[in-house]
Amino acid sequence: MTAGGLHAATLWVHLDWVLLVVAAWLLIAVVGVFALRRLTLVARVLFPVGGAGGLALLGIALSALQGAPEVAVLPIGLPQLPFHFRLDSLSAFFLMVIGGISVGVSAFAAGYFRKGEGTPPGLLAFEYHLFLASMVLVVLADDAYAFMVMWETMALSSFFLVTANHRIVEIQRAGYIYLLVAHIGAIGILLCFGVLQANSGDYTFANMRAQQLSPFWASLAFLLALFGFGAKAGILPLHVWLPEAHPAAPSPVSALMSGVMLKTAIYGVLRVLFDLLQTPIWWWGLLLLTVGLATALFGVVFAAVQVDMKRLLAYSSIENIGLLFSGIGLAVLFSAYGMQPMAALALTAVLYHVAGHAFFKSLLFVGTGAVLHATGERNLGKLGGLIRYMPWVAWLMLLGVLASAGLPPFAGFVSEWLLLQSFLFSPGLPSAFLNMLIPVVAALIALIAALAGYTMVKFFGVIFLGQPREERLAQAHDASGWERLGMLWLAAGCLVLGLCPVQFIAVIDPVTQLLVGAGMGEAIAAGSWLLVPVAIERASYGPAIFLLGVAASFALAFLLVRLLYHGRLRRAAPWDCGYPWQNARMQDTAEGFGQPIRQIFEPFFRMERELPSPFDAAPHYRVHVGDHFWHWLYLPLAALVERLARLIGLLQQGRIAVYLLYSFVTLMIVLAVVKQ
Repeated sequence: MTAGGLHAATLWVHLDWVLLVVAAWLLIAVVGVFALRRLTLVARVLFPVGGAGGLALLGIALSALQGAPEVAVLPIGLPQLPFHFRLDSLSAFFLMVIGGISVGVSAFAAGYFRKGEGTPPGLLAFEYHLFLASMVLVVLADDAYAFMVMWETMALSSFFLVTANHRIVEIQRAGYIYLLVAHIGAIGILLCFGVLQANSGDYTFANMRAQQLSPFWASLAFLLALFGFGAKAGILPLHVWLPEAHPAAPSPVSALMSGVMLKTAIYGVLRVLFDLLQTPIWWWGLLLLTVGLATALFGVVFAAVQVDMKRLLAYSSIENIGLLFSGIGLAVLFSAYGMQPMAALALTAVLYHVAGHAFFKSLLFVGTGAVLHATGERNLGKLGGLIRYMPWVAWLMLLGVLASAGLPPFAGFVSEWLLLQSFLFSPGLPSAFLNMLIPVVAALIALIAALAGYTMVKFFGVIFLGQPREERLAQAHDASGWERLGMLWLAAGCLVLGLCPVQFIAVIDPVTQLLVGAGMGEAIAAGSWLLVPVAIERASYGPAIFLLGVAASFALAFLLVRLLYHGRLRRAAPWDCGYPWQNARMQDTAEGFGQPIRQIFEPFFRMERELPSPFDAAPHYRVHVGDHFWHWLYLPLAALVERLARLIGLLQQGRIAVYLLYSFVTLMIVLAVVKQ
């Protein structure tokens, strides 16, 4: 093992420590197998120790970001195919995200998992920590063989976590779809690596970097990478697994999958595009931009009409993945035209959103897990008023909702604001077509951000505000101590990323320097606490100033009320338009909240309606919103595969004479081909 010219025998380097954390997680996984049904040991020891490993990984990754690349060759794998690992600034950044999220989710999991939920607690601990270890090794892998082994390990461990309650038919179906799409995507990634090695027989990433591919082969590698990693990320039309698997999985697993696992696909795209290929072509960026915007708009529109709180968050993740691909596409466009500072700005927005989305989406998923345990309900139409009974969960989730809605001074605002700044500076591109297209794209980004805010208002308001829609909600209990600790950590991440953008961009700077040869760190550091992407006369943002302004406004309003009204308080029933009965039926439902979006974007949906009539003994109303892609693409494809399987099945006659005939005909064909 070498690192920055120093031998591992003389110095323990960052890569050694990362591998030590991985070994610790694998050891925890093994202990989980032996403590199969001992819930107290699993919950109070294994998951907290796993969270401590995540904290150590976070510290190591932060330290490694500023260092030279470190490489290692481990004597494991196949003969002549050892595992190569490499820790550079790109992998260190994603290790930082994995470590930071695993701290909060592991702490929450210590209070979340219970007996009798489908899978023994020890087995869950085994699958969970194997999942964490495999994600770390994915971003460390420095050859195709190690990468694919870890990628498949990540897919399989997450599949078993998704199907933890495997006795439920819907969960079995969700797991099957997830595993199928994951393996189809893996084929695309494997073929991409085959193109990148350029028939050299050397599948190390170092060899792939040294190859000079023609535009045709480089474009083929790019398209295969987009397909393979896009399947894992959930871009259109490969998104169908995501709204099925996320609701099926236990909430801590959903948090890890949405907050972290989806980002390994972003890592893969960045690694291939900016590190292994190194010569981006402008139309790659345009394709990424188009696919990303279509995915983002599709995701946010579907999120706005969902009535299942976990499906809503799953579609919201599709929206955020679309924004990330849009930002990567813009960075490719800038880089292809030699505008490296602008490419660095777009990549900074992407990486900032990777970290911000990881924290706020993980917080929202674990919060829904607390609600699910307290009420036994995922349907928004049967919730409401929970802020009275679950104040800790409500207030902490409010921070995640504000961050997800892109409101200052939280993490989501900074990344989306930087992304919008990237689009506003794009008229400098030397292409009239792109300059004409970019204002439309910027308007779409603004529309997506507005719909995301609308969706989060619906999500929080329907669950926590108003009156309970079911009597049993009065028995709901707040989160446990471990669950609160995990949520506090994730909420703190949302707040810190929102209030310290200048400092965090300095952390990101080595990554953009590696990928595009430029960074924003020095220019932004000159603005002190004021975030200035390019020039102060163009745009600036001061999160501390904004927060102080909001606090001052609240303080002024409080003082005015105290002085002018002497603190008097009078409670009265709200105005109800003259309707005398005030109950939960007076509140807007999740279906009602999403109805305007259903009407405006009706072509997006495949809707089935059951409307009441005057002759119904018990009036009813139901709307089911479906996905056109199932009927346009996946169901016809499944029918075609089934027909082909039947035709191939005709070969199985069950007679030895027929099988010998097949062998004879095959042998004759092979001999004829060889002879030619």
